[in-house]
Amino acid sequence: MASHPNLSHLLPAARLRQLAKDWLQEDAPSFDYGGYAVGNRSECAVLLCKSPGVLAGFPFFEAIFAEVGCSVEWLQSEGVWVEPITRVAEVRGQAKDILLGERVALNCLGRCSGVATLATKACRAAREVGWHGEVAGTRKTTPGFRLAEKYALLVGGASCHRYDLGSLVMLKDNHVWASGSITQAVHSARRVGGFALKVEVECRSLEEAIEAAECGSDIIMLDNFTIQDLHPTAKTLKASFPHVTVEASGGITEENITQFVGPSIDVVSLGCLTQSAKVVDFSLKIIREPVPKQPLRNFVF
Repeated sequence: MASHPNLSHLLPAARLRQLAKDWLQEDAPSFDYGGYAVGNRSECAVLLCKSPGVLAGFPFFEAIFAEVGCSVEWLQSEGVWVEPITRVAEVRGQAKDILLGERVALNCLGRCSGVATLATKACRAAREVGWHGEVAGTRKTTPGFRLAEKYALLVGGASCHRYDLGSLVMLKDNHVWASGSITQAVHSARRVGGFALKVEVECRSLEEAIEAAECGSDIIMLDNFTIQDLHPTAKTLKASFPHVTVEASGGITEENITQFVGPSIDVVSLGCLTQSAKVVDFSLKIIREPVPKQPLRNFVF
């Protein structure tokens, strides 16, 4: 089994705690009637993965349960592919606290694992045809859940692209139209972005791409190009501006990604990685009897 890097160190502890508090506050803003019914008896619950996919979101799951006073023991590693039914973790704490964190934690884990799974599939498809560029997500994320989804992209082997408006200057069609021209937009952005930020321009034609490169853009996004136009345009652009990063975007999916990658394409970005990912199915079951330590199949409670 291939080893997977521990990416949890990327996440600021204070931010994790705040997210956990916010998510729990949303789910339990007043009384917890179910918690009252079960009381404070100490329990152990087993986390089961019930559909195939890549495990992701462990730090968020842990932070949620830490906030309600429960401990988590992981039995699998983040980033691995699992088949159903696999025993992933055990959660220990008072019954009311386990159930208070349950749905919030499962929502987070299922969503993160879904994004990581789709990212893994897209990256694998690109690698299998011998392409060595970067598969990237986009800023098309769920409000309030961006950190988790961007983290899941990394777990799945994809690039985050830019995290927010301040991490990369991206000039899209509306920026260009409002500024008057690509050149004017790039010069204005350079004035405030300085040396520390790269500038990317969204282009719809070879002529726009050449203008963007000539005025100092670092990255050229060839947006919504047909397959027939994409690769000749990228090749021409690279021939004149070999140091410019060329990104293809628009309409790219796991199913057609192999048509968009090529020798003159450095990055492909896919909004579907965060917008269309199917959640991985998890459940958390309080156990009454000892549970085997190995992954389970057809385990019935």
